[in-house]
Amino acid sequence: MKDRKDIDKKYTWDLEKIYSSIEEFEQDYKLVKDMIEDFSGYEKKMLDSSKEFYEATELTVNIDRKIEKLYDYANLSFDLDTADNGKQELCERVSNLYSLYKSKGYFYYLNVLKCGYDGLEKFYEEEPRLKEYDISFRDMLRFKEHTLSDAEEKLMANLSKAIGNCQSTYELFTDADMSFDDIEDEKGKKVPLTNSNYSVYMESKKRQVREDAFKTLYSEYKKYANTIGSLLMTNMKELSTFAKINKYNSAIEDSLYADAVDVKVYENLIASVHDGIGYLHEYYDLKKKVLGLDELHLYDVYVPIVSEYNKKYDYETAKKTILKVLKVFGKEYTDKVKDILDNRIIDVYPTKNKRTGGYSGGCYDTEPYILLNYQDKYGDMSTLIHEMGHSMHSYYSRTYNSYQNSSYKIFVAEVASTVNELLLSKYMLEHSKSKEEKLFILNNLMELYRATIYRQTMFAEFEKIISEMTDKEEVLTAEKLSNIYYDLNKFYFGKGTYVDDEIRYEWERIPHFYYDFYVYKYATGLSASTVIVNDILSGKEKAVDNYIEFLKCGSKLLPIDSLKLAGVDLTDKKVVKMATEEFKKILDMYKELIN
Repeated sequence: MKDRKDIDKKYTWDLEKIYSSIEEFEQDYKLVKDMIEDFSGYEKKMLDSSKEFYEATELTVNIDRKIEKLYDYANLSFDLDTADNGKQELCERVSNLYSLYKSKGYFYYLNVLKCGYDGLEKFYEEEPRLKEYDISFRDMLRFKEHTLSDAEEKLMANLSKAIGNCQSTYELFTDADMSFDDIEDEKGKKVPLTNSNYSVYMESKKRQVREDAFKTLYSEYKKYANTIGSLLMTNMKELSTFAKINKYNSAIEDSLYADAVDVKVYENLIASVHDGIGYLHEYYDLKKKVLGLDELHLYDVYVPIVSEYNKKYDYETAKKTILKVLKVFGKEYTDKVKDILDNRIIDVYPTKNKRTGGYSGGCYDTEPYILLNYQDKYGDMSTLIHEMGHSMHSYYSRTYNSYQNSSYKIFVAEVASTVNELLLSKYMLEHSKSKEEKLFILNNLMELYRATIYRQTMFAEFEKIISEMTDKEEVLTAEKLSNIYYDLNKFYFGKGTYVDDEIRYEWERIPHFYYDFYVYKYATGLSASTVIVNDILSGKEKAVDNYIEFLKCGSKLLPIDSLKLAGVDLTDKKVVKMATEEFKKILDMYKELIN
């Protein structure tokens, strides 16, 4: 692992574009503290006149922007060296500043609700500049029927400090307190098994290693089924209780309401995946055949069905490749991509104490920074173009909207990234002359659809079942949770796969079950991307222009409506159906190539 001083500067972030010095950071920090004190003074006078209402609105926007900039500078700096206590302290100070802002400024949202549509219309006449915030106001007012009285909201805010800790308790328990027996690796050497390295052993070429890892891990989870089950049940009860208090029909409806997504979208996803489940079973039959197994067990399903492929994709080659792939989007898009690639907006290589993985960051007043840990693998090139999709979505959304209308919802966040990822795969399949490389890419694509469309939907279905049982106040036990999860696995893996009994405890190791109905968004996002990519590559009229309009949308439209700009209607089951059929096409391409 290299030190940062040994990396060519052109491959590192230039964070001085955000703050040229720590002194400049401190000036903004102090300015925000002063602004928060000024803002709290509007609590009792905000509704007195359009002038006061406008001043309070402008001030909260300015505070938001400054805090986001401070936050990004502190966290981007920290991620480059997570051992730097000074950078960690910056992050904590910004976090404390945000907490202060929340406690001092809680009144703003409640006052907008008190004002209502009628009051806003009156204020618009008196102060036309307030109309610039109409979209934000209307989004807030959507929640009016689900908002309690001032006293009740204050009570709920205080209660939230004492509850909602199931996720952190779960993570502490599974990450820090749980331990597993050692297993033997491929060389017969005793090695420690952890939640982190489990996936490595599940891809081992030696079947005994996979089986031992599988059984060792879940035998330990089985011991704690009651404890982890209690955490999950408590989390579900909290969600259900708060949903009822806030006048929602269910916990799922409560969770989806923030994105203005109807529960039917969630239900359509599950129904559509059920309709296409035969393609997944066909994939597992193929895997069993390629691996030469008489019986496919669940500890066999993660083994790649391609021989090891070690072609190098160095960073400079990857840059040229993704520019070729993305030229389909036109000059403005590719010009900005070049700017991001060439002007120190990407931190490319792994270095000592740098955060692992990759992401797209930044805010309205910074560049759309990208963090990578590039190591010349195909997956690294795919990560680069994936994160570039996020950054370009942010670029268009921020460039073509005022600050208050520039943030797109999480529901559509994975669309632009997976559009880019799919385009790269299609490009590589078309231009590669190597059978091995094509098989490798097809295998990656099959795994992408299996893991994102099918597996995430299975998780979403599990959440739906146990949430509905909780809403009906049915008793959930660890045994019931395990049986529900086991039956779902039998359905999703099909009769051709042996569903080992240990899998009934897998629900215990899925942290996403504490993210409140989040996983379905992975599946709907990839489904939407599949439609968009197929439209673009088939030459459908205005497909590219419509997609760019979607990227520019920000929060001007609700998420479902913004996707309609790109030709995707997620209320229609056909969208997910197209994704499962795309999976079938990739499967057939793989079969044809190996034959």
